[in-house]
Amino acid sequence: MNPTAPNHSASGQVTFLGAGPGDPGLLTLRAVEALASADVLIADPQVLDVVRVHARAQVDTPLQASADEASIPVGVPALRDTANLVMAAARAGKRVVRAVTGDPGLDGYVAEEMLACAAEGIVFEVVPGIAAAVGVPAYAGVPLRDAQGTDVRFIDARSADARCWSEVGASDATAVVSTTLDSVAAAAGELVSGGRKPDTPLTVTVAGTTTRQRTWTATLGSVAQVLKAAKVLPSPDGGQPVIAVVGERSAAAQRDRLSWFESKPLFGWRVLVPRTKEQAASLSDQLVSYGAVPHEVPTIAVEPPRTPQQMERAVKGLVTGRYEWIAFTSVNAVKAVREKFEEYGLDARAFAGIKVAAVGEQTAKALVAFGVKPDLVPSGEQSAAGLLEDWPPYDPVFDPIDRVFLPRADIATETLVAGLIELGWEVDDVTAYRTVRASPPPAETREAIKGGGFDAVLFTSSSTVRNLVGIAGKPHNVTVIACIGPATAKTAEEHGLRVDVMSPEPSVHKLAEALADFGAARRDTALEAGDPVTRPSERRPGSRRRARS
Repeated sequence: MNPTAPNHSASGQVTFLGAGPGDPGLLTLRAVEALASADVLIADPQVLDVVRVHARAQVDTPLQASADEASIPVGVPALRDTANLVMAAARAGKRVVRAVTGDPGLDGYVAEEMLACAAEGIVFEVVPGIAAAVGVPAYAGVPLRDAQGTDVRFIDARSADARCWSEVGASDATAVVSTTLDSVAAAAGELVSGGRKPDTPLTVTVAGTTTRQRTWTATLGSVAQVLKAAKVLPSPDGGQPVIAVVGERSAAAQRDRLSWFESKPLFGWRVLVPRTKEQAASLSDQLVSYGAVPHEVPTIAVEPPRTPQQMERAVKGLVTGRYEWIAFTSVNAVKAVREKFEEYGLDARAFAGIKVAAVGEQTAKALVAFGVKPDLVPSGEQSAAGLLEDWPPYDPVFDPIDRVFLPRADIATETLVAGLIELGWEVDDVTAYRTVRASPPPAETREAIKGGGFDAVLFTSSSTVRNLVGIAGKPHNVTVIACIGPATAKTAEEHGLRVDVMSPEPSVHKLAEALADFGAARRDTALEAGDPVTRPSERRPGSRRRARS
């Protein structure tokens, strides 16, 4: 049915959307677009968090159906609760997104919901998603076909009958079996009974496409022993879904070279980032690219200055032409000036004729969001020193005004002020905001910090060390400590922490890169020694060696 066709009823529209097997990055552009315009979001619990971030803040996300049974038209079969909820929302004229794990075309219940929409003339569309049976092997490094080609058969172990097992067992097709962890051995036995050789290669992947993914390589005859030896079974989590790939041509024997996802340097590491979510956005994205799971914990809170008069005078001077330049050294400084502008009924037009500098990319982005394009951003290091490298000296011939407005934190260093004065500028160094210690994180986070639940922590300043220890306690000695520079490392050591990684440059992105190098070296050492690759949080206390990148 064409979703753009005119809807002649009073009903809404339904988008049946495939959310993929778990990795949020596998959502299609069309899926993100549909989620952004949804009034109601009805999602499988497994993918609710994946899709909800792309929906509007006011989207309705009911978890259970509440449709009135009497409102279902005569002749329409009784459906599951989620189907009734979809129909009720559509009848109310809402734009409904029904998000399912994998691809909606492989979900029999969704087909039932589509038929119900068709029966009532409700407009609907289907946005395909990546099926788990295809996406998970790709993330496990297991191609389903080789250059010679072979048949690929997909089997759902829950519904497969004896004929299915015997047909696939008697063939040389690659079999992709959707099953559960505690049923893998039974599925392998069915294939052997159907004719497959017990030494046929097999891979088993759990939590595919997520940072919890784990893959084991075995054969049809040995899979039970392999999972038992890995202490995966028996387990209370044995009912979790897995994808098993069976076949001589499925490249299971080449996983050591093709396992691109699980071999990322920080794969599965829980990394504590002591910054706010806004400050940590690009850093967290970088950590995710290394396979890590970042966890942001603010260690400082921002409050207005105790005496606002200085800031008020500076903003008025900005409007009356007192300054040639204004320099922003943080996102918080942009926020403080913007709030003061709004208080006075001003907007970005007040910056007309004034040169604007930003200390780095994140600050520049905050300015652009305000409607201001910075004239100067460091071409090299994103810091006060990097800004000074590119800052022009005062020239009385070309610069009609010699004064710079510098709104910043109450605890900022004097590096930038001294450097600007040396270049011939007069500086109005104004406290735009105060930084105070943040409130303690939730108890669960505090316990994870002190109990070794985090694999690494990134310290980006001495104050983050002091504040994190003050609000949450000292990180456990198995946690890898990474510091942005010598001063931060010294503060960490003064608090009894052993520094493992130090950034070669005072940059948060170089710090993350250094941690990734540390993780890669640690992984290589384990593989060369024939040891299993583990995360720091999986090691026993006292077993780690000191190292520094």
